[in-house]
Amino acid sequence: MTARIGVVTFPGSLDDRDTQRAIRLAGAEPVALWHKDKDLKQVDAVVLPGGFSYGDYLRAGAISRFSPVMETVIEQAKAGLPVLGICNGFQVLTEAHLLPGGMLGNDHLHFICRDQKLRVENAETSWTVDYESGQEIHIPLKNMDGRYVADQYTLDKLEAEGRVAFRYVDFNPNGSLNDIAGITNEAGNVVGLMPHPEHAVEPLIGSGRTDGLPFFTSILKKLVNA
Repeated sequence: MTARIGVVTFPGSLDDRDTQRAIRLAGAEPVALWHKDKDLKQVDAVVLPGGFSYGDYLRAGAISRFSPVMETVIEQAKAGLPVLGICNGFQVLTEAHLLPGGMLGNDHLHFICRDQKLRVENAETSWTVDYESGQEIHIPLKNMDGRYVADQYTLDKLEAEGRVAFRYVDFNPNGSLNDIAGITNEAGNVVGLMPHPEHAVEPLIGSGRTDGLPFFTSILKKLVNA
């Protein structure tokens, strides 16, 4: 039976179709989810895609966190549903308190778009099992509010528990504390990161690399072995 992975579209989402394509390339069935619909259509996992939901008014992800669909996502994520937040989706996950910390504007106050080197720090989450711990990958990055921040207690806790999933290598593009590019919750089913793996799934499109495809094959492997 083909795994079904939902992709939420908020007003201002930009990368929902790209994410659906990445899911299809990985061998799963993408399921479009509308932000006003609480029904997740019995999907096996959910992706919150990149973009500028609600124009990033108030704070990036602050309004989307109150969309009807998020009520169900929050409830089911706490019960174990795998959820991936990419860029704006990561911002939504922090606003929804499914992941700790928050996102501020880039320290250089400019939008950034580049092919970014990352190091995989945790290869045991639902979305990273097809990577190896310590593996270095290149994933496109594009954001204005990508600076990950948290209080020292939270940072120490993330580091001690191995919950930093990805870290920027060679260059910190936005001033994120501890060079953090992505984190996971304690259970490992919820992951958020700023770079865009859906833009690195085909050799002729995006970065020209396929370093992002294992995100989507990882969740299939995790679902099959669940």
